[in-house]
Parts: sequence; structure tokens; C-alpha cells
Amino acid sequence: QVQLVESGGGLVQPGGSLRLSCAASGFTLDDYAIGWFRQAPGKQREGVSCISRSGNTYYADSVKGRFTISRDGAKITVYLQMNSLKPEDTAVYYCAARSSCAGYGQPSRFGSWGQGTQVTVSS
Repeated sequence: QVQLVESGGGLVQPGGSLRLSCAASGFTLDDYAIGWFRQAPGKQREGVSCISRSGNTYYADSVKGRFTISRDGAKITVYLQMNSLKPEDTAVYYCAARSSCAGYGQPSRFGSWGQGTQVTVSS
């Protein structure tokens, strides 16, 4: 059974950093691309970043240059390093799986969603 569990969220001041983790069970990252998504109150869920099975990475314009997606050598955990955080980054962050990163801007294409982790950027 494919399962994903997010962790690493919290409260951070503007300009600070957080690293989110997405731990996979029931499969390895050789089998699926992993996308990171976020949903702020009153807004639609949006794609943030994606790492393909081959390790190619993709970023939304709003986070490019500030966020970095990566995975561990064992290929069971995907990380999202978030630097220079802004209040508008505040949201619940989710990871999800798909066969490729194609269309990662459309969350409905992904499955096996984790429970999410809250990120709050505030002074």
C-alpha cells in the first residue's frame, strides 16, 4: 500500500527556513514522482515543486530560488528545503505521488496524499 507522511512544519519568522520531509512506504522513489503542494485558508491547493523518478526537479515561479526539493539516497524520503520564507508561504503543505511530474500544477492528477503539515510564517 502506497503511503506518504509529511513532517517538519512549524512556526517561523519571515526570512527564516524550514525543511519538510515526505516519507514513503510501500514503494520507492524509483516508482513514482513526488510533488509538494500547499493550501492556504480560503484558497485552492497549488503545486509547489516536484521531483521526477529520474531526479529532475520543477518549481512554481513563486518559490523558485527559495525552495529546493531533493530526495535521500535510499529513495524513500523527499525533502523540501524552504528558505527566505514569506508570510504568503503560510499554508498546509502536502506531498503526493504520480507516475511523472507532468502537470504537477494540477493537484488532482496526484494520489496517495499525506495528511499535511502546517507551515506558518509570522513575526
